[in-house]
Amino acid sequence: MKYKGVLNLVAGLIILLIIWQLTSFNSVDIAAEVDGYDDNYHSKLKVNEGLDSVKAKCGVSKPCRPGHFAFRIRSGAANTIGPKICFEGKTIMSTAHNNVGGGLDIVVVNGQTGVVENARILNGSPQETLSFLRDIKPGMIVLVASFDNANGMTDEIRNIFSGMGSSKARSIKFRDNWVFAVRTGLDSTLHFEKITVTDEKNNLYEGWPETAEVEGCFSSIVGQAYLGEVRSDERQEKTFVLDF
Repeated sequence: MKYKGVLNLVAGLIILLIIWQLTSFNSVDIAAEVDGYDDNYHSKLKVNEGLDSVKAKCGVSKPCRPGHFAFRIRSGAANTIGPKICFEGKTIMSTAHNNVGGGLDIVVVNGQTGVVENARILNGSPQETLSFLRDIKPGMIVLVASFDNANGMTDEIRNIFSGMGSSKARSIKFRDNWVFAVRTGLDSTLHFEKITVTDEKNNLYEGWPETAEVEGCFSSIVGQAYLGEVRSDERQEKTFVLDF
């Protein structure tokens, strides 16, 4: 009986030792997993905080990703304040620059290098406007803003913009405000576009509606662009990848 009691005591101690070792091992594993998760979580927070802390070019809602060009376009207000076209943090056309005029104001940018190749007021003869638009090469980024009245476009001019992807060029009426951004040459209707329709009852200015405005990001890789604001959560980004 005496030896049996000793054996039971030893067996109990061995069982307690095994339980203690198993518990300690699991605790280390759990702690390692929690620490790893926290590190990744804080790393993601730091990345996102860094993105948000960067000043967005052209004042877009969120900074564009590296390798992307930011833009923002605002139409003219009535016939007094001209439109503003900003690309990559630089105002290309505006009243302050004294290079805007009634009709259509347009900027053409090299879609890969981001170099502005042309900025012009399109309010001359329809033949001059057609010649200018037809000379725009595939892959170029085209930024357009109306001022005062864009209704002077002929059907041929409207058809060219429609061919670029515009869904509203054919419906623009007297004193409507219109802004449009697109990378030309894509076999797609991917574009940024907004129109504010003139309405005597709801016009913000006497005889004119409120301004129209769009913003976004174009990738320097031809065939990619972001619609709307860029968000830090990749799952929420509206990303369209197109090839041609």
